[in-house]
Amino acid sequence: MSLFTVMDIAGSALSAQSVRLNTVASNLANADSISSSSNQAYKARKPFFSTVLKEAHNNISQSGSAAGVRVAGIVESTAPAVREYNPTHPMADEDGYIFRPNINVVEEMADMMSASKSYQTNVQIAETAKTLLAQTLRLGK
Repeated sequence: MSLFTVMDIAGSALSAQSVRLNTVASNLANADSISSSSNQAYKARKPFFSTVLKEAHNNISQSGSAAGVRVAGIVESTAPAVREYNPTHPMADEDGYIFRPNINVVEEMADMMSASKSYQTNVQIAETAKTLLAQTLRLGK
């Protein structure tokens, strides 16, 4: 595996973790939103990833070797909205209920810390590959 491949893989992982951080931020920003119906309530979103494979057609076939990660999509949670009795709230329905998003703030914070650590790790991998590449080029002097 070349150092350029390492940089490509780390770059794709950085992009994926950036999307993960953005969805966590969106979920946390909407954690306190209120709706008058369960259908209109904000639903937590989560990205899902897939491995990108490359096809190498050299003398030795290495078909199916890893070449990075990509965001395959973002899905909304299917958990029901949190129903809260608050008849004095202006957005309460005819039964006196308001609906909050199905977001667990503690879970989102843990996911944010995990994504942040993964992002930092991939930055360090890219930095190490850059340093190794520079040292390899210096060997020729």
